[in-house]
This record gives sequence, C-alpha cells and structure tokens, in this order.
Amino acid sequence: MKISTRGRYALRMMLDIALHSDEGSISLKSIAQRQEISVKYLEQIVTPLSRGGLLQATRGAQGGYWLNRLPEDYTVGEILRTIEGSLAPVACLDSGEAYCQRIGQCVTVEVYRRIDEAIDNVVDNITLQDLVDIQREKRESAELPADSLPLSD
Repeated sequence: MKISTRGRYALRMMLDIALHSDEGSISLKSIAQRQEISVKYLEQIVTPLSRGGLLQATRGAQGGYWLNRLPEDYTVGEILRTIEGSLAPVACLDSGEAYCQRIGQCVTVEVYRRIDEAIDNVVDNITLQDLVDIQREKRESAELPADSLPLSD
C-alpha cells in the first residue's frame, strides 16, 4: 500500500487544523503557508473532507475550516479512507470473486489479508489527538517556537 500525496497532505491539513483549533476557523491560506502546500492543492483535499463530515466550513473573508469533532474522535484510518478510498493492498480484498475467480483457492490472498489487517490495526488505532501530542512533544524537544517547525510528511 502506498499513501498518495493527497492522503499525506490531508493528514497534515487535519493535524494543522487540530493544532490551531483554539484560533477558531482556520483559513486555507494560513494552512498553506505553515504546511508549504499550495492553496489550490488544499482546495482539492478539503472538499472530500468536508463532504465526508470531517470538517465544517464558513465562507467569506473571515471564513475557514474547523473540526466537526474533538481530535481524539478522528482516526488516521478515517481520514485516509476519506481521501484514498480503500487501504487494501490488493483489489481482490475489496471485490472478491468479482475481481478474481481464483480467490476461493488462492493461497497468496492470505498474505494480503494479513497485510490489510496490520494496516487497519495501525491506522485505526492512531487518533488525530495522538498526532497532536506527538507534534507538541517534537516541538518541545527541539526547543523552538511553535510556529517555526514545519510539519513533515
């Protein structure tokens, strides 16, 4: 499984919003500056996140985005699936016999099921709050001002 740039940027965007949630609604422009991602790219990412119910939006000069829920109520898996769709390593796990008639006797599909379970176990057990806490720990250990460290992929 390979997470796309859109998926990585979606996580960074959601983390940025969570980190700055005390500021009210967060503009795409401010996220773009902090994350060094173009506003145009963020506009493509924010639409499925909003439609998926992960974000709320306000339009206008003072508009922006904010989380629908507390950071601890989002999982990395939920965010990635909203952007990426399935995280399964192979298509046969999603479509079964519709994709491959050999799935009933296929031995290698067991490898792919275990990989899929491992992926789900990781992404579904890390919350946005966990990422916020990790980011704050990294900033504290670097002893730099909060806005001086860019969030990386």
